[in-house]
Amino acid sequence: MKAGDRVKTDRRDAEKLARLLRAGELTAVWVPDAEHEAQRDLIRAREAAKADQRRARQRLLTFLLRRGCVQPAKMRSWTDKHRDWVMQLKFEQRAFEETLTDYATEVDRLRERLARFERAIDEAVEKAPKSMQAVISALQALRGVSKLTATTIVAEVGELSRFARPTQLMSCSGAVPSEHSSEGNTRRGAISKAGNGHLRRILIEAAWSYRRRPRVYGVLRGRQENLEEPVKDIAWKAQQFAEQSAIEGTTSRRLLDFPMR
Repeated sequence: MKAGDRVKTDRRDAEKLARLLRAGELTAVWVPDAEHEAQRDLIRAREAAKADQRRARQRLLTFLLRRGCVQPAKMRSWTDKHRDWVMQLKFEQRAFEETLTDYATEVDRLRERLARFERAIDEAVEKAPKSMQAVISALQALRGVSKLTATTIVAEVGELSRFARPTQLMSCSGAVPSEHSSEGNTRRGAISKAGNGHLRRILIEAAWSYRRRPRVYGVLRGRQENLEEPVKDIAWKAQQFAEQSAIEGTTSRRLLDFPMR
C-alpha cells in the first residue's frame, strides 16, 4: 500500500492481482480437499486436548508440591500405580481433599479424552484414500515418526510431492533460519517461524530422535516390517546422513539438502 492510499475497492484489488500475476509475483497454493481438512481438524483437536492434559497435570503436581507430597523415588509419573498413590493421600482439612479429587478427576477425564481422539484418528486413517495411507505408512519407516506423527505431517502438508526441494518444505514449516544480510555480510538468526506452527512442532519433535547413533530398534523394526525395501533404504540413509552431518558440524545446512525421493 502506498502512503496515503486509503481507497480499497474490488476493482482496484482485481487490477493489483492482475499486475502481480503478469509480473510472476503470485505463488500458487495447495487447497486441501474435504478428506485432508477433516484429518487436520481431528489432529488439531487432539493436540488441543494434549495441551489441556499438560496443564491439568501441572496443576495437580503443583498442588502436591505445595502440600509436601513427594512420590516414591522408583515410581513413574502418570501410571496406574501413581494414580493409586495420589488417590490414597489424606489431609487433615476437607478442602484439600476436595481439591485433590477435582484435580485428579480432571487428569483422568483428559486421559480418556485423548484415548477417544486416538481411536478416532486410527479409524480415520483406515478409511482414508489408499494414496494417503501409503504415505503415512512410508513416513513411519523414519526414525522418530510414529503413526500419529506421520498422520499429522500428511494432514498439515497434504501432498509431499508438490515440494521440489526439502528447502521448500522447511520454508512451509518456518523451520529455516532468519536472515539479515547486506553488503556482503551474512547474518543468520533463529528460525523464522513464518509457517505452519503445527507442522514445525511435530517435525522438531521427530528430529530429536536423530541425536543418537543410527540403528533399527524393536519399535522401528516393527513399523518397517511390511514396507518395501526402497522405503527402508531411504529411512536408513536418513539416519546415516544425520550422523555424518552432526560429525561435520553442518547439520542445519546439510539436512535441508537431503533428497526427498
